[in-house]
Amino acid sequence: MDRRAFIGQTLSAFGGVALLPTAADLLPFLQQGIIVKVGVVGTGRHGRAIITELQKIPQVEIAAVCDRSEARLALATQRAQSAATFTDHTVMLEQRPDVTAIVVATPTHLHRAIVEDALAAGRHVYCEAPIASTVEDCRAMVAAATSSKTICQAGFQGRSNPTYKRAQPLVRTELRDLVSMAGQWHRKTSWRFPASGGDSGEQANWRLDPAVSIGLAGEVGAQQFDVAHWWRGSYPTRVAGRGGVRHHKDGRTVADTIDLDLIWADGVAMRYSATLANSYGGQWEVVNGVNGSIRLNWTHGWLFKEADAPTQGWEVYATRQQIFSEEGIVLIANATQLAEQGNLQAGVGLPHPSLYYALMDFLKSVTDGAPVACSLAEGARASIVGILANQAIVTGRDVAVTLE
Repeated sequence: MDRRAFIGQTLSAFGGVALLPTAADLLPFLQQGIIVKVGVVGTGRHGRAIITELQKIPQVEIAAVCDRSEARLALATQRAQSAATFTDHTVMLEQRPDVTAIVVATPTHLHRAIVEDALAAGRHVYCEAPIASTVEDCRAMVAAATSSKTICQAGFQGRSNPTYKRAQPLVRTELRDLVSMAGQWHRKTSWRFPASGGDSGEQANWRLDPAVSIGLAGEVGAQQFDVAHWWRGSYPTRVAGRGGVRHHKDGRTVADTIDLDLIWADGVAMRYSATLANSYGGQWEVVNGVNGSIRLNWTHGWLFKEADAPTQGWEVYATRQQIFSEEGIVLIANATQLAEQGNLQAGVGLPHPSLYYALMDFLKSVTDGAPVACSLAEGARASIVGILANQAIVTGRDVAVTLE
């Protein structure tokens, strides 16, 4: 057997490294000539990022955008120039029955009413994560989705990210017994923004309002906690946390830096930190097992095998990178196909952000009836963990995680 054939066979057997779906996997509706008319509710920074990703998909028409701020609508229509504009989502739902899919990207505490109204109007819904800022709202939204006949997906992106989807089986097959998990989200930014047209300062800076905000633990941590839930197939039973204002001493009371421990029933824990005061290391997750570790940062992934871990032969030909002081096996996109071409290096990293793949999965469910990548029920559980983690930060006490 020659080297290329060996690589192809061993990488096929090691299916977890084929990270990037083919065009046929991602866009089955391309051949069907389906045009999906989408409405985006909430056109702030994230809403405009959603518009950018949707515009990469030829079979999507952004037919309507909705926001209470005329200034934000004007920015949105610079990108989606043919979209109709609305300042009330109920008017949009009434006047545009041709808009069959709704993406909700408003502030978290405003999600519930929009999702319920869209589902009641028979629309498919993609709701950004976290899905709500209270346990009550999470459960009410799940009830609405359960009684609806349309698609409803929660925007927890790890479950759609090709790197994470392919790496997930390796947690069991390569790492064996789990030892620990860790994650972080570090940015040097403030979360304070100037008010735009139609907004008060409080509305523009809802993330800093303790009456509605679920802080770093809920707003960003929940995305990463869900990766751990998915990989483990279970949820933590307890969360401990601490936090404070370490840098942005501008009168805010919502912590700009937090540290958390999410603890599972078997004692395995995830150590997590998030901050608005320091950018070192960015965003990542690590899972440690007795046979190795997997490190992921949303566009790339690496497997680090322990010296005493069993080998399977493919490791000889794997692409490797030095990460800090360790040599990691790069989890290559389209590894089998690229190996056959002798061009493994071309597959390092994903060509699109995770948001693109989450929206793509939603559209596949809408057009083909494919199972949703993350149901609203799963999204509610992840959101509730984030809400309870924020409670641990605010109170300084351990909080039991109750999901039902």
